[in-house]
Amino acid sequence: MRLTIDNLGKRYKSNFWGLKNVTLESGPCILGLLGPNGAGKSTLMRILATITAPSEGRVLWDGVDIRKQPDTLRQVLGYLPQDFGIYPQLTAVEFLEYMAAIKGLDRKQTRQRIDELLQVVNLVEARNRPLKGFSGGMKQRVGIAQALLNDPELLIVDEPTVGLDPEERVRFRNLLSDLSGERIVILSTHIVSDVEATATDIVIINQGHMLVHATPEELFQHVEGKVWECIVPSSDLPALRERFTVSSTIRRSEGMHVRIITEAKPVASALQVAATLEDAYLFHTSGQSAQEKDRQSVVLNQSKGKRS
Repeated sequence: MRLTIDNLGKRYKSNFWGLKNVTLESGPCILGLLGPNGAGKSTLMRILATITAPSEGRVLWDGVDIRKQPDTLRQVLGYLPQDFGIYPQLTAVEFLEYMAAIKGLDRKQTRQRIDELLQVVNLVEARNRPLKGFSGGMKQRVGIAQALLNDPELLIVDEPTVGLDPEERVRFRNLLSDLSGERIVILSTHIVSDVEATATDIVIINQGHMLVHATPEELFQHVEGKVWECIVPSSDLPALRERFTVSSTIRRSEGMHVRIITEAKPVASALQVAATLEDAYLFHTSGQSAQEKDRQSVVLNQSKGKRS
C-alpha cells in the first residue's frame, strides 16, 4: 500500500490557503502529523478521508487519484474525526452495528467483528451500556472501534486524546501502537508527547505548510547541540524570550530554570543538554530564521526521499 500526496492545497473563499504545497509519500507506518491548532492538520485529514476536495494537487492511493475514484480509498479507510459524535441512547453494540450498516459490511460477519473490536478496545463489560454514560476515553475507544470495523489499510485519527485524562491518554497511545503493522496510521495532533510515544515517522505542519517529514531520530539529530539550560533571575526572562526560543521554564528558589533552543550558547552560564522531540518541534515552528528553516527542511526531506 502507498499513500502519495502531491502538491496539495486548499483555498477558502476569503482567498486564505488552509494548505499549500503539501507533498509527501508513505507506506505502512504510524505517521504523526504534528502542528499547532489552526495549522491545517484537520483540513488535510478531511481531504485524505475524501470529505473535502482539494483546490489543487492530488492524493493517490496505490496510484489511484482518490478525487476521481474515491471509493478506491473509502473501502479501506478508517476515520476518527476530531468532532466524532455518538447517539447517546444507543449501547456500544447497537452503535457499532449501526456504523457497520452504514459502511455496508456483511451482516453475518458484523457481530463477530464487533465482538473482536470490543476486546481490542477493552469495552467488553460495557458493551450493553448506553453511550451517554461513557467517559471521554471510553467514547474515544468506541470511536476507534467504529473506525476499525472494515479492518482499514489507512487509519486516520484526528486529535484523538484532546480532553482525555493522563491514564486514558496512555491507554489510547498503546492502542494505536498495537494497531500498527501492515497499515498506515495517521495521528494528527498538537500534543507532542502523543507523537513521541507512537510515531515512526513525523510530519510537522504550520500555517498550512509542511515544514519537515522525517523520522524521530532525524529530528533529534536536527537540534543536537542547539538545546541549552541555564538559571537566571526572573527579571531576565522577558529579554531571553525576545532573543531566543524558550521551550520551558521552571521557577525555583535560586531563580528561573530556562530551556533555550539556539545555535550558540545564549548566556555564559548555559549548559548544553540532550534534545527532546518538543525541542525539535519548536525549532521548526518558531525558533529559526526562515532561511535556516528552508535549508534544514530540504536536507531532511531529501534524506526521507532516499529511504522511500
